[in-house]
Amino acid sequence: MTHGITEEKQRQRMLNTPIPRLVTSLAVPTVITMLITVIYNTADTFFISQINKSASAAVGAVYAVMSVIQAVGYGFGMGSGSLCSRRLGQQKHEEADRYCSSAFFAAAVVGGLIGILGLCFLEPMLSMLGCSETMMPYAIPYARYILMAAPVTCATFVLNNTLRSEGQARLAMFGMAGGGLLNLFLDPLLIFAFHMGTAGAAIATALSQTVSFLVLLFQFLRKKTIIHIRLGNASRKLSDYGLILATGAPTICRQALGSVASAALNIQAVVYGDAAVAAMTISNKCYILVRNVVLGIGQGFQPAAGFNYGAGCRKRARESFLFACKAGTAVCLVSAAFLAVFSKQILWWFCKDYEVLEYGRVALLYGCAALPFLAFSTYVNQLYQCLGFKVPATFLASCRQGIFFLPVVLILPRFVGVTGVQMAQPLADFLTFLISCPFLAAIFRNKLSENQQTTES
Repeated sequence: MTHGITEEKQRQRMLNTPIPRLVTSLAVPTVITMLITVIYNTADTFFISQINKSASAAVGAVYAVMSVIQAVGYGFGMGSGSLCSRRLGQQKHEEADRYCSSAFFAAAVVGGLIGILGLCFLEPMLSMLGCSETMMPYAIPYARYILMAAPVTCATFVLNNTLRSEGQARLAMFGMAGGGLLNLFLDPLLIFAFHMGTAGAAIATALSQTVSFLVLLFQFLRKKTIIHIRLGNASRKLSDYGLILATGAPTICRQALGSVASAALNIQAVVYGDAAVAAMTISNKCYILVRNVVLGIGQGFQPAAGFNYGAGCRKRARESFLFACKAGTAVCLVSAAFLAVFSKQILWWFCKDYEVLEYGRVALLYGCAALPFLAFSTYVNQLYQCLGFKVPATFLASCRQGIFFLPVVLILPRFVGVTGVQMAQPLADFLTFLISCPFLAAIFRNKLSENQQTTES
């Protein structure tokens, strides 16, 4: 027993609560957590956009660096979280402790190495990511502090995912909420009141991440959790770390390819000037906002599906996916309609440059056309991951911003100019939806049918 909740009580909740109520209880706090994560980036984009369009474009370029850091944190966190939820379903609590402890310390170490390497090669790295000479003075100070906070950022994602994997999404939400609210306060204070510019925005983000880390860590120190993260629980076997990374590979690919995709998009957009880069940065923030809600719902159904699959309840695992898919698609349809109708007003709120507005409006409308297909393809990928089917999950995760996106964004602008840049991601999203359909049919037929025996993967 912990001071917060008994293991048996939590097990009964995960196995017996009606699926709509269970997934909703896990998804709502997770959606809030994902939205708070977006606040870190969106707040920076909004306040920095008030400086000028080159500063706004610089944030878009540094986003590729942030994606790499997030890839490490989410990779370790989702890998250990997927293993943890299934081990808890099988009542193998010591293994769950070992995987999550190992992921926590490994993420901090790898995040530190990324920070050191990034700081050592900062300027050439930013040039490679598509920073123009006018963007560089804003990008360097912003990236410097983001890299310095990399170990804390990576470890925070692991703590957050560990809480969600054991079904305690509300505790995870509280941890992220404190940092998100602090970031909203610090951004304008440091950027404008203290005249720190983009460096102020990055410091605000780093401090906010640190607060989230401390709040989440406090939950474990108070023994409010089922999982115990301790240095003594960390594995000494390389095979355990390999399994965590292999299970988290879909997330690592998704986030890492997001970094590559962001860099490719900036390189293609910068041909048309800083206004095009700024426009793509702002319109992508709107798109990412909806995507993070979709991911939040998906990350709410994943612990339910993984726990029940581990316990042999295949029907409930299937129902978890179907409920999430309906909810996520409804969110996408409503969001697409809203963004399409108010695209000009939304973009104008971020930046009042007419050229940025025109580029961004077209990109946003293309995004709205693809939004209705986003939830389905995302959840098929997450279903494979949370059930432990690593290879197909990694392939699906690589489609959206890798296998489909990179050829489209590199080839299409040669034929249709800036329109090819604007429609690259939506087209890749639609192609990902098409490839996801047969994968869903296969996993339902082979792994989640009533007469299929659950096996550990």
